[in-house]
Amino acid sequence: MDPKQTPRLFLAPSASGSAAMRLPGRETFPLPDEHLVTPELTRDEVIRGRHVVAMPALPPHADRQIDLGFVVRAHVKPGFIGSTELLTRVTEGSDFATDVCVRKEGDDPATGARYLEELSFEVVNEQSARDIREKAEELSARGVRRVIAVFVKTGKVCQWSRSTGGWENLDLEGLLEDPCLSRPIRVRALLDATEADDAVARALADKHNPVIETLKNEGRKEGRDLGSKEGRSQGKAQAILAVLGARGIEVREETRARILSCREEVVLDGWIVRAATAMSAEDVVGR
Repeated sequence: MDPKQTPRLFLAPSASGSAAMRLPGRETFPLPDEHLVTPELTRDEVIRGRHVVAMPALPPHADRQIDLGFVVRAHVKPGFIGSTELLTRVTEGSDFATDVCVRKEGDDPATGARYLEELSFEVVNEQSARDIREKAEELSARGVRRVIAVFVKTGKVCQWSRSTGGWENLDLEGLLEDPCLSRPIRVRALLDATEADDAVARALADKHNPVIETLKNEGRKEGRDLGSKEGRSQGKAQAILAVLGARGIEVREETRARILSCREEVVLDGWIVRAATAMSAEDVVGR
């Protein structure tokens, strides 16, 4: 959603008090669900202590976000789960949601809380560059492996770089590969609705989706049936020409083409009978 600054802040009651996540070799973080704001009852978020409101989106943002979720959900590997607008207590002073994310299923046994996001996606339209940059910095510091932004106005897809502290363009013709995904996603599918449809279809086929498998099997059967009928028709057409040839009857090109193009077996059966006695090829097919 498109955030705007606001002075309001709603404190959510915490089910686990002041629990914190302590990871070996890393600083102490609040648990992902230790919120500063009340989920689902307010649009408030907090970025480094600044209060913002996640406003309803304009069409360019909203349209892109539904496609983004559509593509990512289809590519989520078993053992992982995709979410939209998942509120996360990122650091001590930040509590906000990303547009789409992927995390491991279940709870982390080290903390008893849900797993932190591994992939995070943000659609950028009217948001300030500061908000998007600070969100990326906070997510990276928290341990989110990859933070990806889809910039609607410029038609770019970028990934946050910890080493450079900035956004790096992804090749639209390249592939987004990740252990969370069942197959690579063509980067352009995050920007283009048609590409999104194609990417989802491939992902579902790779997962052997039952509906896709049924359609594929029906298509193969149809193809076999069509091939069998086609073969019979061609065989009968060739038989007609063979009979006429054996009798020394000349067949003009247009008549030959008409015989070979016919796919009605009942008609071809009648022509075979006529071919045995007709005085010309035209008498076989009718003038």
